[in-house]
Amino acid sequence: MTRPGGRWQNWGRCEQVRPQRVEYPTTVAAVRRSVQSAAARGLQLKAVGSGHSFSGVAVAPGVLLELADLSGLVSVDRERRRVRLLAGTKLHRIPALLAPYGLAMQNLGDIDRQSISGAVSTGTHGTGARFGGIATQVVAATLVTADGELLTVDETHNADLLPAVALGLGALGVLVDVTLQCVPRFVLHAVERPEPVDAVVADLADRAAAADHFEFYWFPHTDLALTKTDTRLPESAPRHRLPAVGKWVDETLLANGLFRATCAAGTVAPPIVPRVNRLATRLTGDREYSDVSAAVFTQRRGVRFREMEYALPVEHLAAAFDELRTLVVERGWRISFPVEVRVAAGDGLWLSTATGRATGYIAVHRYWREDPTEYFAAVEQIMLRHDGRPHWGKMHGLDAAQLRERYPRFDDFTALRDWLDPSRMFRNPYLDRVLGG
Repeated sequence: MTRPGGRWQNWGRCEQVRPQRVEYPTTVAAVRRSVQSAAARGLQLKAVGSGHSFSGVAVAPGVLLELADLSGLVSVDRERRRVRLLAGTKLHRIPALLAPYGLAMQNLGDIDRQSISGAVSTGTHGTGARFGGIATQVVAATLVTADGELLTVDETHNADLLPAVALGLGALGVLVDVTLQCVPRFVLHAVERPEPVDAVVADLADRAAAADHFEFYWFPHTDLALTKTDTRLPESAPRHRLPAVGKWVDETLLANGLFRATCAAGTVAPPIVPRVNRLATRLTGDREYSDVSAAVFTQRRGVRFREMEYALPVEHLAAAFDELRTLVVERGWRISFPVEVRVAAGDGLWLSTATGRATGYIAVHRYWREDPTEYFAAVEQIMLRHDGRPHWGKMHGLDAAQLRERYPRFDDFTALRDWLDPSRMFRNPYLDRVLGG
């Protein structure tokens, strides 16, 4: 948490601010009072989840609302498999909240440290050609608007606003609760293995379509892809969990401890990076196991980094990835962090990166002590040539004029923003850039 008078910074250490005020609401009523108080003082206000966005979407120069204590399960509709959660509830706590009811979230990303409100508001997603991002699981929400009033959005109240409110960038108000459409608890069978990257890319469309969940990582300067294929099974299916010692070696010693050391070494001795990456592909990513869904979807990420991710029409995914590989070779860069490739179903949310089209994602990363500017800018140009849309919670260089061309409902969203927040209480520099002032 941010202490009053202190400095807030995000997890990636690429955004920071010293807010004028910091408040810690524990109830919806307290959020309303905070908004009304900020309005009376003429201050802007932003709610903050876990700080896992790499963009400036959560930067709060005026009043910063820490929502960590606005957390927990509000209600469960067993018959319709719906759960209502307070906005600050962390993703990693949700499986335990749902387990007594035999429920699970339909899909998750590979990191679960975010708050549910932050995850849906920025378009966090997992992988799977038949599954949308986390915001597509939202069937109702409650928002505190700029006048401190509650706006309920569900099947019977303001239903037409759900495609905007479910993924609203924090620009429409403060989300205080969301209702998720859940599914019966299930098991995932995971197969992780290294494969020749050329073969994986050549067969990418079929691989993604055939699997429930498919993704791969490519370490630059290698010819292997670390693939992960997950198959959904009923909860009653046998589970073959990873042995505790083996899991610790893979996920703590190698994937975090050793990787952190090699990334740090690569910043002072870049020529070692290709050899280290080739070693990494031999030591990791070759295992098979099954467990409850959340334990398979998510991974612990202990090495700090910065990230840019672009969403592309899925039919452009392989070509864009090949151009990225060529770019790294031509520029002679030494990139220690892998490139991540995933897929998702299209949806109808106004500002979703997957709106209106089946989507592939390419994410690039750099160790947090390395300057990502040149690498990210060059990759961004490739993604833009392939009709890419940047992830709202990741680093990118686009502004409102460029984004308007990429989102058919962009003007509808900004018109709704004009109606709900005419005084721009919820603005910040990032939102001014991507939505206009």
